[in-house]
Amino acid sequence: MTVARTTSTTATSDLRVSMVAAERSGDMLAALLLQGMHHAWPGLKASGIGGPQMEATGFVSHWSCDELSVRGLVEALWRYHHITGIRQALIQKLLASPPDLYVGVDASDFNLPVEHLLRTKGIPTVQLVCPSIWAWRPERVQKIRDSVDHVLCIYPFEPQLLAQHGIEATFVGHPVADVIALVPDRLQARQALGLSAKATIVALLPGSRPSEVKSLALPFLEAARLLHAQRPDLQFVLPTHAPLKPMVEAAIAQAGMQAHVHLVMGRSHEVQAACDVALVASGTATLETALHKRPMVIAYKMQWLSWQIANRKRLLPWIGLPNILCNEGLVPEFLQEQVQPQALAQAVLRWLDDPAAVVKIQQRFADLHLQLRQDMPTLASHAIQKVLAT
Repeated sequence: MTVARTTSTTATSDLRVSMVAAERSGDMLAALLLQGMHHAWPGLKASGIGGPQMEATGFVSHWSCDELSVRGLVEALWRYHHITGIRQALIQKLLASPPDLYVGVDASDFNLPVEHLLRTKGIPTVQLVCPSIWAWRPERVQKIRDSVDHVLCIYPFEPQLLAQHGIEATFVGHPVADVIALVPDRLQARQALGLSAKATIVALLPGSRPSEVKSLALPFLEAARLLHAQRPDLQFVLPTHAPLKPMVEAAIAQAGMQAHVHLVMGRSHEVQAACDVALVASGTATLETALHKRPMVIAYKMQWLSWQIANRKRLLPWIGLPNILCNEGLVPEFLQEQVQPQALAQAVLRWLDDPAAVVKIQQRFADLHLQLRQDMPTLASHAIQKVLAT
């Protein structure tokens, strides 16, 4: 079955879109894109795989994004049959009732095969978030070119890189830069969270995936215990969400920090705005912390074999987005066996004891914020309109 492309969807308010986000950060990105698309196509109907923020826009989730959330190549192999089963069921659903457009949100290992098949059937395909060919796995370029009509890039250097390989792309800015205020209101965030206006607050952000929390929650909390022992006036805040709460609470208890950690459900942006420094898992949260103009310590730890495979393909000296985007080692990174409570605690203290360094990095992060703030929902919707018109 081949679906002929038409331009009718650009001339009417109705548009049927299939969209797949595979984790909570993708859920946020997709929800912002959906808001922009609803303005362009008021009759938009969107369904697929998503999370609560997408669903709040009217998106219909056939599966939860949490079912696809996995980190590391070995971990993905462990869940291979489950994930591929969902993908095959999705493909069958899409072939039975073809959408006007398919949008894959990050998660290129899941989305590119779907996009490749749909594109051969004449269904336009768009990828939101460029696969990180500039960081690792450059061999994916051919797969991207074969699978995707257009890539919506969230970093400014990506379209030129993709153009060198014959791939159409548009820099739409990073949507988080639109959501986060240029000057975050620390006092308001603390009031909203019930925190002291004068306290020194350390945010603990061990990740949004079960594998991340399993690897990082306890080292983070043990680092917090060491910090509390040295400076009892410090306050600690840890945001999480319902599926991870039991695992987080168990780590808090194991570290003996029940009386000293303020656990928050969701509201990670408020936690980042409220804190003085953050201890954060590598990923989107590092960029969010940077856009809140907060100094941080980045940690990354995964299953040993996954790390050995990924590290051999790594093209950059850093893994943290703030360091990558600023092309400089601005914030400390602790990887694998370096993720030790004592080392993490000392790195946090260095920020607290060096206000001049904090001011300097806040200016760098302000410059980065302005560069990434581009009104992503509108620019992405305009790019999609052009794809549908071809």
